[in-house]
Amino acid sequence: MGLFAAELLGIELPRTDKRLLVISETDGCTVDGLIAATGCRIGSRTLRILDFGKVAATFVDTCTEKTIRIIPRREARALAAEFASGARNNWEAMLLGYQVMTVSELFVVQHVQLDMPLSQIISRSSRKVICKVCGEEVINGREVFLNDTALCRTCAEESYYHILPLSRMSQEEPCSATP
Repeated sequence: MGLFAAELLGIELPRTDKRLLVISETDGCTVDGLIAATGCRIGSRTLRILDFGKVAATFVDTCTEKTIRIIPRREARALAAEFASGARNNWEAMLLGYQVMTVSELFVVQHVQLDMPLSQIISRSSRKVICKVCGEEVINGREVFLNDTALCRTCAEESYYHILPLSRMSQEEPCSATP
């Protein structure tokens, strides 16, 4: 997907600058492939993960703001087997088939428009505020304003967690599962 996106956007890969922004709609090995192909990384703020559980990615040329979303064709896996008839299993069929299939057999391209300005997605790396409720620092312009008061997203009730009382934490059993 990353190599195809660069071809469509007319930019060279891998990137070491901030010309390309990749927004992945899943985590895991798809992201590993996007990083390897594009050079975009979370640490350089050129890769975002919005985990919708979809093997899909949106690619933004930050200079032109041309934006495309690429998804695999639903039939690509089955078609790969036709290109690799001697494969020993489905994984090998995909490995071999994808190497010879055309991009139009592999992917669907959608020209999309972002729902928020690119500058808001990229944010401002030097911006820092203190949440008026919890006192934690909020960086990169990610604060929320309620009644002209700067809050972190957690205090603005957009959290992915809630804090447990210390007494409850000490009662939990240690984990015996191995990763």
